[in-house]
Amino acid sequence: MSKEDTVDYDGPAGGWGSLRGVASVFGREWATPAALETLRRQNKPGGFMCVSCAWTKPADYHPFEFCENGAKATLWELTSLRCTPDFFAKHTVTELRGWKDYDLEQQGRLTHPMRYDRASDHYVPCSWEEAFTAIGAELKQLDPKSVIFYSSGRASLETSYCYALFARLYGHNNLPDSSNMCHETTSVGLKKVIGASVGTCVYDDFSTCDAIFFFGQNTGSNSPRFLHPLQEAAKRGCKIITFNPVRERGLEFFTNPQSPVEMLTGKETQISSQYHQVKAGGDIAALMGMCKHVLAKDDEAKAQGRSVLDRDFIDSHTSGFEEFEQRVRSTEWDAIERESGLERSALEAAGQIYVEADRVIGVYGMGLTQQVHGSDNIAMLVNLLLMKGNIGRDGTGISPVRGHSNVQGQRTVGISEKPELVPLDKLAALFGFEPPRDKGMNTVEACEGMLSGKVKAFVGLGGNFVRAIPERDAMENAWQTMRLTVQIATKLNRSHLINGEVAYLLPCLGRTEEDKQAGGPQTVTMEDSLSCIQGSIGRRKPASEHLLSELAIVAGMAKATLAPNPKVDWDGWIGDYGKVRDLIEKTYPEEFHDFNDRMFTPGGFYRGNSARERIWKTESGKAQFSAPEMLSATGFKDEPGRYRLMTLRSNDQFNTTIYGYSDRLRGIEGTRDVLLINPKEMQKAGLQEGQVVSLVSDAGDGVERRVGGLKVLPFALPDGCLGGYYPELNPLIPLSHHDKLSKTPAAKSVPVRIET
Repeated sequence: MSKEDTVDYDGPAGGWGSLRGVASVFGREWATPAALETLRRQNKPGGFMCVSCAWTKPADYHPFEFCENGAKATLWELTSLRCTPDFFAKHTVTELRGWKDYDLEQQGRLTHPMRYDRASDHYVPCSWEEAFTAIGAELKQLDPKSVIFYSSGRASLETSYCYALFARLYGHNNLPDSSNMCHETTSVGLKKVIGASVGTCVYDDFSTCDAIFFFGQNTGSNSPRFLHPLQEAAKRGCKIITFNPVRERGLEFFTNPQSPVEMLTGKETQISSQYHQVKAGGDIAALMGMCKHVLAKDDEAKAQGRSVLDRDFIDSHTSGFEEFEQRVRSTEWDAIERESGLERSALEAAGQIYVEADRVIGVYGMGLTQQVHGSDNIAMLVNLLLMKGNIGRDGTGISPVRGHSNVQGQRTVGISEKPELVPLDKLAALFGFEPPRDKGMNTVEACEGMLSGKVKAFVGLGGNFVRAIPERDAMENAWQTMRLTVQIATKLNRSHLINGEVAYLLPCLGRTEEDKQAGGPQTVTMEDSLSCIQGSIGRRKPASEHLLSELAIVAGMAKATLAPNPKVDWDGWIGDYGKVRDLIEKTYPEEFHDFNDRMFTPGGFYRGNSARERIWKTESGKAQFSAPEMLSATGFKDEPGRYRLMTLRSNDQFNTTIYGYSDRLRGIEGTRDVLLINPKEMQKAGLQEGQVVSLVSDAGDGVERRVGGLKVLPFALPDGCLGGYYPELNPLIPLSHHDKLSKTPAAKSVPVRIET
């Protein structure tokens, strides 16, 4: 496929393009010069932790420890634009539903607590006391089991702990969070095969590994600071092998904006040694091919008295190898090539890198997790690593790259619908109550509950839930039948415009802003993708004198809802967040000992990982090889006219936040209403560049789902695959289309057809 035939970007990730991207947001937000001082403190000890991705903050930090998207997120929060009661007086909620996501958030920071007045269809200002009293009164009238407490991935460990405690004191475990939409497959899949629900790598592993295998993760846009250790690894000779349906520039070439020489000369570093455009959902097959090559090379080595496999590790630390080996040997290359979309020679070349490398890391993102058989994707990657003992040694491991800044940490301190993952007996002893022991609802189950009428209320701690979930049209209709909706936020988004009978919009402090309470300025903490805990202090003047901290809002609602409990000191916790950290330490003493003393450790303090120590907390007590029953993770069959749709994020976006209309690293400017398809498939379908088409669901469930107004753009994708932007294409995803084990929506292979 010739690049001349497709939309493309020829430059590297980073470089001057990255600086121009930051500058454009700086100008649009009318950020003050003081914002530059704030950026200088970003992701450093004694500074504040980025609200964007969860990539780790190294102890040996750079002069500017922020990336393009991290800077955009900070400037977005530091905007001088304000969304005041006057704005809401001018616009009805119904009118605002017709606005685009970008235009809603472009109104700036929310300044006052607001109540939705259904009679006038306007938000009107209210006092905090009025809001808390009304919310408490509504919650008291409802069955706790009918209420959802959702959290996005940005709330601090302190707020998350208190939010989860509030839910359980109230009487439910309905605590879905944004992990349910992206990496819950990791929590379930890894737990099953290695006994730990998070990745096993630490930062130093990337400086000692010999090879890194990347699957379905777009580092250049979603976690660009990761490019620094990747660039260093590539320069020292580490082989980086990438499997991704899209050729993402950040994993091809990188110019480091922190290097004056590279910026002045335009010097690029090639990141990936091999880049394989696997079919969407074809990763199990690709991994099977590599494993097949490793076994073949082990057969050759055995004839010479050697071994490629780490037999001692397999015998001592794993279970299920024989069944796995039999499955690999019996799988034919024809099937592997068909399902992966890759040639045998390409997979053998990738497998040979694995054979020759002593220390290997497996990295993955939502390309693996957001599939119907996503858990099998992850288990298959673990299989590859286990073959040579590449978990539990320095320079090895499995490393999921998480999205939102504290999405992993929230789970660590109790945000979970699964009661078995939370030390409920300790909570009972600490706070003198009996926590609910029944399983709560995750995101998909919460949506099902809204559709059935079972769910009566939704409290959202950040995020843009309505915009992020599948089945948007049906969900928006069901949403408005709930009795109560509460949204805690910094900026206006679409979720705030789809309201229950009683609705409140509560504005909170941003992480860059000073959080001054009775005990003085407060610190919050969060956990990154590599399980390190860091402290964060905001120093900017709050956007409005009417803002409260997230923790203060949670406590205000809790005090208005719950009966007094002498062991639950909401006022004391608001005044001194250190007291909350003491409670976290008492609840999780192994991971959080000396919490208050360690929270400003450069690079964060590591909370540990049993699998890294080769302690396998699985059913068998060993790491588990798995024998997949399928080669495709899509969960549906290929048929004539049916395509595999991948929803993508642009370079000018983080999750549902749209910073602008420039997807620079893919060469797409000025619009998000696009359909990406390769020229060969365009010709087969009789499509022309620029033609406007619709996508319709081909799930076979009788439900009509449609997104129209999409401009066809030729783009380098595998045959049978389409691309388009999230969240615009979410209405095409059936609520039932999710990972079998975790119920994570399968947004990376959605069955659709094209209508002209």
